[in-house]
Amino acid sequence: MINLRWVSKTRRAVWFPLLGLLVFAGSLLPSLQTFGTQFGGLPSRPFDALAVVAVALQSLSLAGSRRWPIGVLALVSAGFAIDQLCGYHSFAGSALPVAVLNVGWRAERGRRAAAVGFTAAYLAFVAAFPLRGGGESAAGVIAFYLSLVVVWGIGAWLRSTRAAEAERRRRVAEETRAAERSRIARELHDVVTHHVTAMVVQTEAARYLTGDRLEQTLSSVTSTGRQAIAELRNLLDLLNPGAQPGLGLDTLVEQTRRAGQPVEFTEEGTPAPADSSAAPVAYGVVREALTNALKHAHGSPTSVQVRHGEEGVTVEVRTGSGADAAIGGSGRGLAGLRERVDDAGGEFSAGRAEDGGFYVRARIPA
Repeated sequence: MINLRWVSKTRRAVWFPLLGLLVFAGSLLPSLQTFGTQFGGLPSRPFDALAVVAVALQSLSLAGSRRWPIGVLALVSAGFAIDQLCGYHSFAGSALPVAVLNVGWRAERGRRAAAVGFTAAYLAFVAAFPLRGGGESAAGVIAFYLSLVVVWGIGAWLRSTRAAEAERRRRVAEETRAAERSRIARELHDVVTHHVTAMVVQTEAARYLTGDRLEQTLSSVTSTGRQAIAELRNLLDLLNPGAQPGLGLDTLVEQTRRAGQPVEFTEEGTPAPADSSAAPVAYGVVREALTNALKHAHGSPTSVQVRHGEEGVTVEVRTGSGADAAIGGSGRGLAGLRERVDDAGGEFSAGRAEDGGFYVRARIPA
């Protein structure tokens, strides 16, 4: 299997060396000799050994552009100065704007010092032409320098754009981690609250029981504890790629019944796979609603209706009219449910029913 990241890194690594080789080879072609930049007004002269050195400095130095951008600019500038002061005017002079752009783009440190040094070297370069019988007009000197400044500015803009994109990615990653921590915290809250509530209710009832009923109640407490451990393991398994919890509404309802809550459960349609986006949200809605029923309306008739369809899952949990305090508590669980359903693109509502009971209703899209 091809490693695409390795291919991408390799392609970036060979770009500058390949460009340098192309410029070097092109500069030595007879048809391209004296076809490059002409600065300073000196007459062109045939290539010799020094010309090859100037061409090599300007072109082959580009191989180190990714690691040593400022050093490469110094070598390219030196080659360009030899090229122009000796009148070679080679095609390799096109490497100078590439090196300038690269410094503006890649140099992490020393950019200001490099700009000052490059400017001083340019002034010395311009002053050397009269000593060799040449010279460039003031307009030409300024125009050439400003063109390099523009190229440097383009590189700096690319660098700032890259930095802004890196900052955006970092911020998105932090927000994603925060959202995931919040989601896991809600899941832990729901799991622990539901099962501990059931165990507390069962343990309170065990005080007044004897014989077989006491043994049955204690067995139910043990089963509830095991179920809590299983759900916590399922939640932790979500941190492992490919792991999904086994969500069983039947088990959840049966556990609530054993805690002493009369629950009528109806399920219509074909349930979605456990790894679907709607399944864990629907399970959480039922779990939180049954937890509220146990805490605030223990013993009141409760109904759970779950309807599966192509467009999603609809959940409705109702607690009977005896649920005087069903809406009590901190409300953190219901607020977390509302947020979770909203995140899934669904609709959530909860409140007093017409008969005086309490209802929780959610529609979660597939």
